[in-house]
Amino acid sequence: MVDTASAQHTGTPTAKHDAGVNPGTNASENSGKNASENSGKNTSKHTSDNAGKHTDIRIDVDMVETLLLGRWAEDRRISRRLVLDPALHKTEGLGTIEHRARAFEQLQILVDAGAIQRPYPPELGGQDNHGGNLAAFEEITTADPSLQIKAGVQWGLFGSAVHHLGKARNHEEFLPGIIGFDVPGCFAMTETGHGSDVQNIATSATYDPATQEFVVHTPFRGAWKDYIGNAALHGKAAVVFAKLVSQGVDHGVHAFYVPLRDDDGAFLPGVGGEDDGVKGGLNGIDNGRLHFDHVRVPRTNLLNRYGDVAEDGTYSSPIDSPGRRFFTMLGTLVQGRVSLDGAAVVAQKIGLQIALTYAMQRRQFPTAGGVEGVLLDYGRHQRRLIPRLATVFAQSFAHEQLLRTFDDVFSGRADTPERREDLETQAAAFKSLSTWSALDTLQECREACGGAGFLAENRLTSLRADLDVYVTFEGDNTVLLQLVGKRLLTDFRKRAPRDAASTAKFVASQVGAKLADASGLRRLGQTVADRGSLAASVTDLHDPATQRALLAGRVDTMVTEIGLRLNTAGKDRARQAVLLNRSQHELIEAARAHAELMQWDAFTEGLDAVPEGDTRRVLVWLRDLFALGLLEQHLDWYLVHGRLSAQRARAVSASIDRLVARLRPVVPQLIETFGYEPGHVRAPIALGEEQARQDEARAWFAAEAAAGRLPEQEKKPRA
Repeated sequence: MVDTASAQHTGTPTAKHDAGVNPGTNASENSGKNASENSGKNTSKHTSDNAGKHTDIRIDVDMVETLLLGRWAEDRRISRRLVLDPALHKTEGLGTIEHRARAFEQLQILVDAGAIQRPYPPELGGQDNHGGNLAAFEEITTADPSLQIKAGVQWGLFGSAVHHLGKARNHEEFLPGIIGFDVPGCFAMTETGHGSDVQNIATSATYDPATQEFVVHTPFRGAWKDYIGNAALHGKAAVVFAKLVSQGVDHGVHAFYVPLRDDDGAFLPGVGGEDDGVKGGLNGIDNGRLHFDHVRVPRTNLLNRYGDVAEDGTYSSPIDSPGRRFFTMLGTLVQGRVSLDGAAVVAQKIGLQIALTYAMQRRQFPTAGGVEGVLLDYGRHQRRLIPRLATVFAQSFAHEQLLRTFDDVFSGRADTPERREDLETQAAAFKSLSTWSALDTLQECREACGGAGFLAENRLTSLRADLDVYVTFEGDNTVLLQLVGKRLLTDFRKRAPRDAASTAKFVASQVGAKLADASGLRRLGQTVADRGSLAASVTDLHDPATQRALLAGRVDTMVTEIGLRLNTAGKDRARQAVLLNRSQHELIEAARAHAELMQWDAFTEGLDAVPEGDTRRVLVWLRDLFALGLLEQHLDWYLVHGRLSAQRARAVSASIDRLVARLRPVVPQLIETFGYEPGHVRAPIALGEEQARQDEARAWFAAEAAAGRLPEQEKKPRA
């Protein structure tokens, strides 16, 4: 999956990937005759860059909505209908105490509605529906991100840990109370002193064969479990991650079911903690800290799927390697990253629907005709929002692929080590990009709505605040991209030769490629010289084979440069570590580039389901806009490496300008494909309030002018 050289799209697009053009042509938005560059030969409504000429384009909204809903469309629809209930909505401005109480009560509404049982076994009232569970869960974001995350703590982390790390004895004893919400719980992994570095946490669980109990202990302040959802108030039990010690041997991190509070909410003996207090967002969740002073739990409270301890203290595991055992255990909990990716996409759709609707109604500054223009008719406003619309479409298609990989693994249909590794890499890559993108998009939407965007009632500031922590939830994004980068290096090492003679040839070929880059002779698989005009360069950049060659080439080049550098260390591990540390920034950039390539691939593959016509044409424009946006973002790299000439670099920005203008008339239809109702959006400026103000103002001016009551304007003398 991560080998860009062997990915499904190898640079030879099918006819469908050309969005209705003849195979082998370069133009992806017309009949293959470069109509937009030859207006004298073609008078089709689609051949002009004048946005007004595209106002009669009609896309199949229902078809695109179904595409975006994905395989688990019905699960999403059920969840969307549920969260229309005002009882589940966030009340803006609510105090922390009140918000926590409201979120706690809302969890019971989800239970009563049968909204949380999907992933559990049928014998426990579930459906073994893993993909549908996450698809439905992500839609709760529209109601209140605090509710989504609090539900995620209870059933996506606490419940899933028991489900996937435990065996039958754990399921029978603990899952009914978790599913029925009789036992609100916590997922106690992170420590104050060890965030993403879970393998080196300090909390221990030492087995005492005399009593057949584990003794859970946090030896110092830095070992306290921190930022734990439900820990401050509501959690009655926790899945605690600790080093399992038996017969004097540390067997690494394992998970234990540990009771925390009695029925009156008081901590049990040996358990302590404190409230994290008010946060920058998600204040409906009672995050807190937990610590344990030699707390004893029965031997059978060990979640024993990947490791067990007999009565006499003998340790056993189906996985011999401690390292592989640890990463396998953590891999079972990957659904948190998957769901955060999906929730970030949902939040961006809501934000864009608010900002784009407002931009199509809010009028500002007289146009050439003397009438105030709507914001979205101004080029800069189009540039700030429409490319982000293209990005969220790409993320939607990518997330659907991630959900399918997740379901393949967790359903058991394709639960292989290779498929699990693919899942972990995809989840780390997509979660990082979408959560960063959510902060960027929501902030741009806020600014694009001016003062109205800063009002809490219009939700943009609230959504951004709540999603801020998503970039460090379930792993800091920078650390996650290092995981992706290391996977890329592993794949590189598999491809690189090992014997001296072959290595010399391989290095020579790479050096030759780098020299060609520096000299500017490499030109993305085209002719050495530019084709002589900006128009021709624009056309070439719309060719999907060209787009993929550029995106994949960037990944391959960066990974190869790092891989060759590390190879100079030979078997000297200390030297390897030094070189890897020096390459860390480049490795993260390579991982990010790989994630962007996977999103482009997912978008392009998604086009296979769309027949020829306006719908396909518009989706290809969006795909092209996404690709060109990536090129523009990394233009310095392409220029330095000679992958784009100055002429083509100019063509990138020119083409983006053309595409946003071309897409402007279909924006209302595109946001309609999101399928969100007013009860999901809940922002007055996107639900008619602004339109009513504009209508009132225009009617008043028209009436005053007709009655002759408008004062004459002061005429300034000509200079």
